[in-house]
Amino acid sequence: MRMPFKNSFLSWMMKKRIHQIELFLKYPFQVQDELLLNLIDRAKNTEFGKEHGFTSIKSYEDFNKNVAVKTYEDFYPYIKKLRGGGENVLWPGKIKWFAKSSGTTNAKSKYIPITEEALEECHYKAGKDMLSIYCNNNPETTFFDGMGLMLGGSQYQNPLKNYIDGDLSAILINNFPFWVNMHRTPDLATALLPKWEDKLKKIVQQAVKEDVSSLTGVPSWMLILLNKILEKTGADNILEVWPNLEFYMHGGMNFSPYKKQFQKIIPNPKMNYMECYTASEGYFAIQDQTHSDEMLLMLDYGIFYEFIAMEDFKHVNRKTIRLDQVKLNTTYALVITTNAGLWRYLIGDTICFTNLSPFRIKIIGRTKSFINAFGEELVVENAENALRHACRKTKTTIKEFTVAPLYINQNKSGAHQWLIEFEKKPKDLDIFTKEIDDFLQTINSDYQAKRTNDLILKMPKIEMLKSGTFYKWLGDKGKLGGQNKVPRLSNNREIVEEILKMN
Repeated sequence: MRMPFKNSFLSWMMKKRIHQIELFLKYPFQVQDELLLNLIDRAKNTEFGKEHGFTSIKSYEDFNKNVAVKTYEDFYPYIKKLRGGGENVLWPGKIKWFAKSSGTTNAKSKYIPITEEALEECHYKAGKDMLSIYCNNNPETTFFDGMGLMLGGSQYQNPLKNYIDGDLSAILINNFPFWVNMHRTPDLATALLPKWEDKLKKIVQQAVKEDVSSLTGVPSWMLILLNKILEKTGADNILEVWPNLEFYMHGGMNFSPYKKQFQKIIPNPKMNYMECYTASEGYFAIQDQTHSDEMLLMLDYGIFYEFIAMEDFKHVNRKTIRLDQVKLNTTYALVITTNAGLWRYLIGDTICFTNLSPFRIKIIGRTKSFINAFGEELVVENAENALRHACRKTKTTIKEFTVAPLYINQNKSGAHQWLIEFEKKPKDLDIFTKEIDDFLQTINSDYQAKRTNDLILKMPKIEMLKSGTFYKWLGDKGKLGGQNKVPRLSNNREIVEEILKMN
């Protein structure tokens, strides 16, 4: 008989963390201000700190004056120096790990420095917080009596330099404390295999023998794994393989397009889903309420937050604001200063605040992931909400999608071209398309104006792709597994043309 988790020693440790979370809930501004000055003090003798006069910074106003908001391209000379063996460049000491980004905003990979402080004070602390919050919300849970299946990426030892490149998930898994590995499957060697297909096969072989009670990983790749589990076992659903499965921790992409598929494959109405907002640059927010998909902004992970209202984002002199100035339902570009040496770094994500006490957020999209070929200002949130609406109305399910413009040509109006892989196809594609178009016109006035009388934008064009097309495209790009994902919106046709050739 499995005993409730609430009686275990681990439960006591998790609940202790809940009290620490309550501290930054009560004093958010003080916690953030103290954190910023602490970061500056720790890095004052680095190359970056000396260049930007960290010893003279005594307040946020000084910080704002001394350090400009920066992109990855601005940081690249420093990162290049770090990857060449430099020390004390952005943060004290030598960088041992670089997280290779999935490159969703451009074709080039980014290498994000990971420090020991970032591992301990941010990523691992966040992992424990997810468990703490889950156990606090579900005191009768028994998931720690089973194994956690973690689906991660790969890492590579650089042969010439003393550092490791890899997906963030692989770096985390390889450095987990012993007590995490005691409750995890697959084994470390399998988890870090570089070839996705080999890794997938071995994970299936190991996982079917375990009593898996929790899952962690990116939704698109987790679905592929779960379907392989069903193929291997001949089971009708995952609960026939793992009857004690109760909890799925996910992040990295919007869960909405995948939720129905998970509910079908895990037919347990009591199955718990918990979202996090994590990236190579840091761990930012956790879904802390069972009844809402809002995420609590975590304020004591060694990350100082600033925000740029999107109406100011296009200006040369972008005005940043602190947490005490944000407003509800306003879209902000996120700016972070971290214990990995990223100073006023424009991460490229957009968020909005859904609650100000405590501070809860939703991810809106990317500063570069939008379509504005015709002045329509279509953002990822618009597209995903429209697709969810159309799927609900037509009883349809999708696997993956991406959207790009069809440009105005020879006095003909332009349009948006949607490439969609369906799990369950619509009976009438025209009705499905109209549902998307009508919904977009309802929620986006710029889109509606451009659609008026088909003058600038015509009805969307939807291409139904063969099953596995996106998977093949990611494979050709060397982006199978890990945190890699299909870009949702593009302002050019480079990606859609590549995918259409495969179809």
